[in-house]
Amino acid sequence: MATFAKKSFNASVYAASRPTYPKALFDYIFAYHESGVLPHQQPVSDASRPRYRPRWDLAVDLGCGTGQATIELTPFKKVVGVEPGEKMLEAARKYLKERIDGSRFEFVNSSAEHLSFLETNTVDLVVAAQAAHWFDYSKLWPEIDRVLRPSGTVAFWVYSEFRLPAYPSLTPLITEYAQGTDPATSLGPHWQQPGRSILENHLLDVPEPSWGKTDRVFFTGSHYPNLPSPLPVVLRSKTTWGSLLTYFRSWSSLHTYLEKGGEKGIEDRFWNALRRGATKEGLTTVEESNELMIEWPIGMILVKKEEK
Repeated sequence: MATFAKKSFNASVYAASRPTYPKALFDYIFAYHESGVLPHQQPVSDASRPRYRPRWDLAVDLGCGTGQATIELTPFKKVVGVEPGEKMLEAARKYLKERIDGSRFEFVNSSAEHLSFLETNTVDLVVAAQAAHWFDYSKLWPEIDRVLRPSGTVAFWVYSEFRLPAYPSLTPLITEYAQGTDPATSLGPHWQQPGRSILENHLLDVPEPSWGKTDRVFFTGSHYPNLPSPLPVVLRSKTTWGSLLTYFRSWSSLHTYLEKGGEKGIEDRFWNALRRGATKEGLTTVEESNELMIEWPIGMILVKKEEK
């Protein structure tokens, strides 16, 4: 994405403001990789269970950003993070070094659609966390077909607009700020498209590849009841109101809004409007140090490459 390549972009602040993915999400992906069956579905009989022979040698994280998903792929013998933004890669290497023995990890400066550094039929798992809405699938799916082994797995997911479960009445205010059409009062017109729309539609607009079995999963809880078979929210974080403002300041759409001459402080006004609404709903004053829970609905596309 263009914003992440700009000199003004601070990858460290971005990483510190992003939610970290829970172990339950990776356990779900790894179970799917092993069986080819969605873990939340009823067990199938041995006779009807798909015959996959997955391996755990090489995992690749496309659009790895600052490495928050890359670091969780430890069941694999080798992990490669792929990222077109050099600032992001620098942050990813630092993030990894501070947390884990990085000997099995490698980072490559490249776009997701160009994987010439990977040999044919060598990859067991391909993931993309909060990046799949930027890909050119006319190029990506054939390239993944080339590098992915039979019985290999693809797991792409994005989280959409945040929610405050303790204050459901504030959802319209959040949506108006994030998706409204007035470029002076909303960040909606300042997201890079069509990526943002694909994200907000939980990857339903992503075409399915011809070479595998595709499943779609929605960890969206009650926030998007019209999605097929929504599962409970798994991505949530306890934070403070002050940290919530820091998160708002990391949005790429805010960077674009300010570069276009937008009035400074729009995120502060939105934050204060949320605090006033929360005070009204909770009947108590909301202080900057007060804790609150944030939820992010997740849309996921899973693909299992068929055995030949």
